[in-house]
Amino acid sequence: MTVCFEDVTVGDDVPKLDKGPIMDIELVRYAGAVGDFNPIHTVPKVAQFVGLEGIIAHGMMIMAYAGQMLTAWAGPNSMRRFKARFSGMTRPGEAVVCQASVLELFEEDGEARASGRFTVKGKDDASLKLKGEFTVALPRRSR
Repeated sequence: MTVCFEDVTVGDDVPKLDKGPIMDIELVRYAGAVGDFNPIHTVPKVAQFVGLEGIIAHGMMIMAYAGQMLTAWAGPNSMRRFKARFSGMTRPGEAVVCQASVLELFEEDGEARASGRFTVKGKDDASLKLKGEFTVALPRRSR
């Protein structure tokens, strides 16, 4: 459910999103959907050959989970800024938790907006997978 600007305060947490465990088949489906067939995401022997312990999830898939959390909260057309930095690899079998908090509320270009920071971490070990910043436009309550 989309939140309204009037219901948000600085310091609020966005409802977290739990994803996983991530399965090998999800990586194959994601590869097909986005056209990223780098074999480190789908072929264990290739991943090991290049020095990984096994296949790893697409970083952009993990980033998409953060976007899913934010747009579930703010609405499907709300994203105005989304900046992420990858911090760690995600492996099949791992579950991740997406979290965000609001750091600023303001108006820009005639829109009510909220900005903040987000993370994606391993659910079991809290290892950082991704961190970033966001700005979303929020609807105002009808007057």
